[in-house]
Amino acid sequence: MYKAIIRPLLFQFDPEKVHYFTFSLIKKVSKIPGFSVLVRTMFGVNNPNLERKLFGLNFKNPVGLAAGFDKNAVLFNELADFGFGFIEIGTVTPLGQEGNPKKRLFRLKDDQGIINRMGFNNLGVEEIVKNLKSNKGKLIIGGNIGKNTAIPTAQYTEDYCQVFKELHPYVDYFVLNVSCPNVGSHAKLQDKDYLLELIAAVQKLNNAESVQRPILLKIAPDLNNQQLDEIIELVAETKIDGVIASNTSTNREGLKASEAQLESIGNGGLSGKPIKERSTETIKYLADNSNKSFPIIGVGGIHSAEDALEKLAAGADLVQIYTGFIYEGPGLIKKINKAILKN
Repeated sequence: MYKAIIRPLLFQFDPEKVHYFTFSLIKKVSKIPGFSVLVRTMFGVNNPNLERKLFGLNFKNPVGLAAGFDKNAVLFNELADFGFGFIEIGTVTPLGQEGNPKKRLFRLKDDQGIINRMGFNNLGVEEIVKNLKSNKGKLIIGGNIGKNTAIPTAQYTEDYCQVFKELHPYVDYFVLNVSCPNVGSHAKLQDKDYLLELIAAVQKLNNAESVQRPILLKIAPDLNNQQLDEIIELVAETKIDGVIASNTSTNREGLKASEAQLESIGNGGLSGKPIKERSTETIKYLADNSNKSFPIIGVGGIHSAEDALEKLAAGADLVQIYTGFIYEGPGLIKKINKAILKN
């Protein structure tokens, strides 16, 4: 029903407007008595064999929703009913910001991909904390954190630390987003020396808390093997809890979309099917060359249960979906969990 009726209808309209319309619709219908129970019955798969324990957290299943979908933590309680094992909110910055000018979200229908240059648009940590206080405890919540765009380089670490401190009581794990191609000083954020400084600062704050939260690093799919070796060294040196592989890509090779279409879209991060193979290769390289010494969350181009199993076989411990959720619909979560049980 989703792919035959709902998706073709939604895809007639601007993707960002559809995103907010869908959020509003789900929010409203979820208030109808019995609706949440119906959704959980339709899409949930409850089986102890799906449970995963990773970096001290108990995930009810290994399928999560990647950051960027529920940026402001306004829909995580309702989205939990669709069968996710965890949801990552954000990217969250200290102050609210509009992000990049619109239009900034584009579908590549023939490629089953999306290009976005949203630019960390979010309400800011103070408002997002208010939303997280409504957490009904249905599942694990991750906090993806970043910096405000218009700040001097000397303030980068301070921004991350501020968000970390304010979000700490309300999320179960953290993700340092240093690989988004849609914010300024992208290169500096992936410099190893800077990452050592950033991770050390956040870990110092974490160690001062009575309860420590796992901290993960989200990396780009465009890193070469030498850069991936540096990530492996970085994890070993800092003892950071894990890696999310991967973020969106700036690569445009092999797309069905015409040069004219891509030129009209312009810059942005590519997600969906076009980055599936590179994301899986990144996971496999990290797992193989580190002797699987740290947890990996695999994300990028998961549009089917087979895609998810491929990520897990490559070395991922958990998986996340985003673009696949948009193209395939909420039934994808159930399909993945059922396939994992059969595998």
